[in-house]
Amino acid sequence: MSSRTTLLALTAVVALLVGTIGVLATAGGTLVAGTSVADPSVTDEPPPPDTTPRSPTRGSDIDRMHTAGITGEGVSVGVVDVTGFDPDHPGLDGHVVAARSFSPGDGVENGGRNSHGTAAASLVARSAPDSDLYLASVDTATSYEAAVEWLVAENVDVIVAPMSFYGKPDDGESHVADVARAATERGIVFVAPTGNLASAHWNGTYQPVNGGVHSFNGGTRNYLRATDQSRLRLWLSWDSSRRGEDYTAELYWTNGTAHRLVARSQPYLADSVPNERIVAGLRSGTYYVRITGPANATGATLDLESPTHTFQFHSSGSITAPATAPAVLSVGAYDPQTGGVRSYSSRATGGDATTVDIVAPDGQSAATKPEGFTGTSAAAAYTAGTVALMLDANRSLTPAGVERGVTSTANDVRATGPDRASGAGRIQPARAIVVVHNHSNDDLSNG
Repeated sequence: MSSRTTLLALTAVVALLVGTIGVLATAGGTLVAGTSVADPSVTDEPPPPDTTPRSPTRGSDIDRMHTAGITGEGVSVGVVDVTGFDPDHPGLDGHVVAARSFSPGDGVENGGRNSHGTAAASLVARSAPDSDLYLASVDTATSYEAAVEWLVAENVDVIVAPMSFYGKPDDGESHVADVARAATERGIVFVAPTGNLASAHWNGTYQPVNGGVHSFNGGTRNYLRATDQSRLRLWLSWDSSRRGEDYTAELYWTNGTAHRLVARSQPYLADSVPNERIVAGLRSGTYYVRITGPANATGATLDLESPTHTFQFHSSGSITAPATAPAVLSVGAYDPQTGGVRSYSSRATGGDATTVDIVAPDGQSAATKPEGFTGTSAAAAYTAGTVALMLDANRSLTPAGVERGVTSTANDVRATGPDRASGAGRIQPARAIVVVHNHSNDDLSNG
C-alpha cells in the first residue's frame, strides 16, 4: 500500500492524536571542531562551552508518521557541512546515494574528523528513514557555493546546511545568502540554523570617544571571560557601503589593574563585505574587547560576534548566514526539558528584519553524539527530516508551501504569537504533515 493511501486511511486517527488543525488563514584558515578550515568565517555550530547536553529524546510525532507509512520515500535531501561525513557509519547505512568533498585534503571523511556532519545527516536519516541522502563537505564560501550548485544539479528536494558564516550582513544580502535563495528559486526547500549567538553578538552604531574608541553603554570595554584554556574566534563587520572606513577590534587581558593587548583584528580581504577577525589562544582569565575607528561619528553600523565566547554587552539580531536569506527556513533550538528556547539560540531583531521561522528540539541522540546532539544545527537537521516527510505526503509543495505548512501548525513557546526567539513556535511534525496532505499548495502559500 502506498504512503499516500495509508495516510488517507489514518489521517483522522493522527488528527485525534495531535489535536485539531485550525483554519490556515487564522493559524498563526583556523581550527574549527578539530578540522582544518581554509575559511574561518564558516563553521559548524557547536553550542557555547557552558552548554550541558540534555537527555536524548525521540520524536513520537515522527514515529507516528512512520507508522502511518510516511517515511520520506522518494525524497532526496542534501546535507552540506564543514566537518565532512562518515558515509559508512551505521546511522547512515543504506541512506547515502552520493557523497562529495568540495574542499582539498582528506576527502568527504575529513580524516575521521567528521562528528558534526555525520550526526546531522543521521538525524535526517532517522526522521525520514526512506529518504535518499546526498552529502557535501565544504570549507569555504566558494566550496559551499559549488556544493549547493551540485545538489541543485542533482535535483534534490531539500538542502540543509547545518553551519554558519560569520562577518556577513544580517539583512540577507550576502553572497552566501544569495546562494541559498537561488536554490529555493529552483523549487528546493533550504533549511538552515539561526546560529548559537544569542549572547555572543553585539550590534550598534559607532559612537567614538577619546579620539576614536567606541563607547559601549558609556564605557569603551565589552568584557568576556575565558574559564579555561580556549581559542577565541571573533568577527567585526560593518556596512558594505562604508568599505572605505576602517574599524579595528582589540582584545585585552586584565586582572583589574594591569592591562595587556593580546590581539588586534586583521582584515579578511577575501570576503565580499568589510570585516576583520581575531583568532587567539586564551588562558583562563578576564578579557575585554574595544573597537577603534575614525575620531568622529560616522553613522556606521557595527557587528561584533564570536562563536566561542559570550559578551558582557550583547544585542538582538544575531541570526547568521545562510539563515538570513528570506526564502530560507530558519530554525532555532528548543529545549524539550525546560519547554523554552535554548539560551544560546540566535534571536531576530523583529520588524521587517531577518526573522526566526520556527524552533525545533535539539539534544536528541545522534550518530557520533549518542549523549545528545545540541545546537541549532541539530534543530535544523531534525527539521529537514520533517520537511522530507511533508514532501512525501505532498510532492507538489513549493518552498513557500512548506514554510507555511510548518509555521501555521507550530505551537507557541510561552509567549503567544510570533516572537523574536521562537518565531512561529515549536515545530509539530504530525500536524504539519496532515495539513500539507489535506491542502493544496496554493492554500498553503496564500494562507
